Amino acid sequence: MQEIDILISTLNNNSVMLCTSYVVLGLLVGSFLNVVIHRLPKMLHQEWRQQASEFLEQKAPTEARITLSKPNSTCPNCGHAIKPWENIPVLSWLFLRGKCSNCSTKISIRYPLIELTSGFMCFAIAYSFGASYESFALLLFTWALIALTMIDADTQILPDNITLPLMWLGLIINSFGLVTNFESAFWGAVAGYLSLWSVYWLFKLATGKEGMGYGDFKLLAALGAWLGWEILPIIIILSSVVGAAYGILAMAIVGREKNKPMPFGPYLAAAGWIALMWGEQIKTIWLG
Repeated sequence: MQEIDILISTLNNNSVMLCTSYVVLGLLVGSFLNVVIHRLPKMLHQEWRQQASEFLEQKAPTEARITLSKPNSTCPNCGHAIKPWENIPVLSWLFLRGKCSNCSTKISIRYPLIELTSGFMCFAIAYSFGASYESFALLLFTWALIALTMIDADTQILPDNITLPLMWLGLIINSFGLVTNFESAFWGAVAGYLSLWSVYWLFKLATGKEGMGYGDFKLLAALGAWLGWEILPIIIILSSVVGAAYGILAMAIVGREKNKPMPFGPYLAAAGWIALMWGEQIKTIWLG
């Protein structure tokens, strides 16, 4: 603990070192988040197929097990193994000009964009909160939201592997009062889950359709556990307004089908992070 306190003091006494350290850490973790975003849904589908086979008493499909570390990353087109120097955040993509070094297949720009997003958000936390136990915890919060946003956008899945640990971690860190007090965090988790759960059942009873998934309930519960129940109305309003605006624009500009499901997790995650950074200012404006 004493070493950590010394590190915090050193970083706070040198703003350049503080921001640089957080940005570099954000870029490196952003590279790992690309792996999580790509592989975790595949790992879940593989696990579900295994469970379905056991339930139906059928032979499980023969397939190579996927984890976050295995198999090694390769080019999906030619199978070229990604070398360590080809996996440096942002720089490798620029050096390779966005192409595989072996077959020149284009590498999606989303990979460096996710790394840059992680770096920028970590810089914002360093700038706003400085080096502290609170900001260290908020880095984990931020990285989890990035992963959930992209996974839900790709697959319309909010994995329990992330949402539930995120909720419990929020309650644990707020038992020490790092972000808010424990009472607010506890009722934030309860209110976050029950609010969307109630909307889900009211919509289903009225229309016979499911308006959202259970992952959305768990994500809002996690946001409540981190930020407290007082901030939940802001998160719900922000996410609803942004989600509705995007849906209307998508239908008007690109002809998105009206009945096509749209993931709500990315808007909850974005609203949660905005509430973290500027929630007090928003509350002040909202309450006059």
